[in-house]
Amino acid sequence: MANTPSAKKAVRKIERRTEVNRSRRSRVRTYLRKLEDALTAGDATAATAAFQAAEPEIMRAVTKGVLHKNTASRKVSRLAARVKKLSA
Repeated sequence: MANTPSAKKAVRKIERRTEVNRSRRSRVRTYLRKLEDALTAGDATAATAAFQAAEPEIMRAVTKGVLHKNTASRKVSRLAARVKKLSA
């Protein structure tokens, strides 16, 4: 349990940041789910559109500190390869 005033304030700040980060993470997952659905359906145009919407969202999560840069790049790269394979 936090005892000092600064520790209590830190707990309050962490709670607020956790809520924001949870929202951002959920937003990224939603975009990824839409892309995944398009890929499994085999719809190349929908997959391309979903990828173009998801990629900036993933990178935005990096700038906000929700995802690590390398993790996001790996995800984008693998998704791009899957979309390209579907389109070919």
